[in-house]
Amino acid sequence: MQKEIIINSSTSQNRVAITEDGTLIDFFVDNPEKRRMVGNVYLGKVARILPGIRAAFIDIGLKHDAFLHFSDIGDAFKEFQSVLDDDGDETEIGIEDDDSADSKKSNDSEKRTNTIPKLHKGQDIIVQIIKEPVANKGVRITSSISIPGRFCVLLPFDNKIGISKKISDFKERKRLKYLAKSILPDNCGLIIRTAAKEQEESSLESDLKYLVNTWQNIQEKVKSSSPPYLLYTDLSTTTSVIRDLFTPDVTKVFIDSKSLYKEIREYVQLVQPELLDKIEYYKSSAPIFDTFRIEEHIKTLMGRKVPLPSGGHIVIDHTEAMTVIDVNSGRYAAKKEQELNSLKTDLEASREIVRQLRLRDIGGLLVIDFIDLEEDKNRKKIYDELRKEFRKDRAKVALLP
Repeated sequence: MQKEIIINSSTSQNRVAITEDGTLIDFFVDNPEKRRMVGNVYLGKVARILPGIRAAFIDIGLKHDAFLHFSDIGDAFKEFQSVLDDDGDETEIGIEDDDSADSKKSNDSEKRTNTIPKLHKGQDIIVQIIKEPVANKGVRITSSISIPGRFCVLLPFDNKIGISKKISDFKERKRLKYLAKSILPDNCGLIIRTAAKEQEESSLESDLKYLVNTWQNIQEKVKSSSPPYLLYTDLSTTTSVIRDLFTPDVTKVFIDSKSLYKEIREYVQLVQPELLDKIEYYKSSAPIFDTFRIEEHIKTLMGRKVPLPSGGHIVIDHTEAMTVIDVNSGRYAAKKEQELNSLKTDLEASREIVRQLRLRDIGGLLVIDFIDLEEDKNRKKIYDELRKEFRKDRAKVALLP
């Protein structure tokens, strides 16, 4: 499989496309006027508490107050609040094994659902954005702070070591877990990212040192600032794609801007120099997105109707409450072939729907109306296909039949 990252830079924005064998699988737009906010850390103030919906609204200085659901208030809330107190004592936390890299914010959420945290109006609180604003809704935030790097994610006041699920080799997982234990500072947890595979201890140690310094700087800013205040800004969309998704399985990175090419090379030189040879400056006068046929793929993102290979199509509609996707068949088929053709269309739709959700950055509640199938075994095939495709996605998905 040939996996490529193609970056188009203009005076108004950067566009980043990721393709597999020529098919667009991920797309990002980096607009200076609409900067990515996920990952930013703020010192906020509790504006409202609504026990009925188990949430609070936090003033972090944006147009709309940020939404903090009680399930997003982590077990280490007390420790994070101690950062706000000059005399606050740090709690000693040991290290506990955990094979799941996404366990940090989800493992104990059900336990926390039945408890109301000790929040009060006007209280200062450190929070991090986990979801961009949508329509008239503000950002969604968490009180559990995580600082991402190239190889690691630092989890202050956590007690877990997680290894990326994409690292499947048992010996490599065991090696990385041992390394993580040996370099982990007190009162912190760590997630080892996919890019850390086969990396030496020195690389992980250097990355972790940077993350620890970042967290220390955040704590210093807290003590000298008043809410609302931006404590930490994550990398731009373009650089974060390189940090998070430029892994050894990527064949090439093409960039059509000389200055951005130099900037990205300098970053990669610092974090993983062995990948430098994969970065190439695109010199042709032909638009880079035309050469790689990215513009053709982008056009399908503008409309609500997306064609399928067998002649069917899906229709994507958005409402205030949810996204609804309807699957429609193509050519008329004889009745005896109808079940087989419907199954084929539904399977194609399953793969395309997951791709479109990722490309369009669609989240929240989603309802899919597939073509009716008579046989239970065929309906299960659709469910299994969706599960398989969603496993490739970085987002967490709850799938209900």
